[in-house]
Amino acid sequence: MTFADLGLSDELLRSVNDSGYTEPTPIQAAAIPSVLMMRDLVAIAQTGTGKTASFVLPMIDILAQGRSRARMPRSLILEPTRELAAQVAENFEKYGANHKLSMALLIGGVSMGDQLAALEKGVDVLIATPGRLMDLFTRGKILLTGCSMLVIDEADRMLDMGFIPDIEEICTKLPKQRQTLLFSATMPPPIKKLADKFLDNPKTIEVSRPASTNLNITQHVVPVAAAKKREVLRTLLAQEDVRTAIIFCNRKTTVRELNKSLQRARFRSAEIHGDMDQSARIAELERFKQGDVSILVASDVAARGLDVKGVSHVFNYDAPWHPDDYVHRIGRTGRGGATGVAYTLVTPDDAENIANIEKLTGQKIPVLEMGGEPVEAPIEAEAVEETPRRGRRTRPAAAAEPERAPRAEREERRPRREREERPPERRDERPARYVQQDAVEDGGWNGPFPAFLNVRIPV
Repeated sequence: MTFADLGLSDELLRSVNDSGYTEPTPIQAAAIPSVLMMRDLVAIAQTGTGKTASFVLPMIDILAQGRSRARMPRSLILEPTRELAAQVAENFEKYGANHKLSMALLIGGVSMGDQLAALEKGVDVLIATPGRLMDLFTRGKILLTGCSMLVIDEADRMLDMGFIPDIEEICTKLPKQRQTLLFSATMPPPIKKLADKFLDNPKTIEVSRPASTNLNITQHVVPVAAAKKREVLRTLLAQEDVRTAIIFCNRKTTVRELNKSLQRARFRSAEIHGDMDQSARIAELERFKQGDVSILVASDVAARGLDVKGVSHVFNYDAPWHPDDYVHRIGRTGRGGATGVAYTLVTPDDAENIANIEKLTGQKIPVLEMGGEPVEAPIEAEAVEETPRRGRRTRPAAAAEPERAPRAEREERRPRREREERPPERRDERPARYVQQDAVEDGGWNGPFPAFLNVRIPV
């Protein structure tokens, strides 16, 4: 099957051919004809299968007829993150090169003036994040009554980010007679409920099992002690077949610290996370796309929909807290039919997270062995140490303890106030009138003793 078989216009086919694509992906072949027939659609497909083009291409042909009006967009595409919204805008510019459609991008972190100016001229396609859209709507800067087409992209990510109430509110502001398309990699119950409420007799397309991972991606779990995660990561990055890589961390602080560590080790790395303003995020992403840096350390803002060609490896420096995020993270590699490799560094505390991932995806992730042995054996047992005054506390079993660091390094890791020298405590120097003695275990007197009993007679 070719794109010409899907019913697209000649102008659009020229743009597709100029972009270097000849055959549609399964989701594109299944979705494009239904969208052109103006049907509501629920499309479920794993990440990296070409979902964006499956709604961008038919939308361009549908919107080719008609005229836009000021502050009244003709169609609306909702994206969970700024990066995804910007990427969809790039797709419209690329595929709509032979059409005269106007487009506006509404995202946070950039000047609102340019966005308002574009809306005043009238736009055929409005690509927005829910937060910025609701902000402008409440200010009366935008009207949604002329919107005849709605696309909710990455619906499961919208759920994770808490945008579902905003989406429900937006849907109530749109005309009831409209075409609605919902795209998602997974279909949790809240998304199913949203589809049942706002879509009219939709056609459901499922080109892969929900939450399945790309078969072109080779996956590995690397057991490692927490203290050696950076060392193991550097070893894996030094392999010859690692050309470009994205490293995912759960926290923004970890992203910053890990990027600095890799740069000190002379890796060409950059970082992207939610604390950066939009212009800085775009600049770092462009450096990675153009090959100025080969490693991108990122939080989950880069886990969904980020399309960078040629990413050979994905590393989960932290095992994701939500199993759905694992599917999206590793989907940054193995895109467009290419192969990729994904490593997940797993500490003993990550056992439950990995179990949830394997349960969701329905597959056992193989453990990586280097030189016939795992990189680092997980700590499985815990020994209980009794202390007479503070009760019970747990520590790793002696057999599973990692190698102790030098004393100077251990002192450096300790909190500052613990490193400060404390003078030995003497009972006769306590200011209290009565001194509480330590408990004794022979059943004798363990109450307060008068302070004068502790007075020492000079010799």
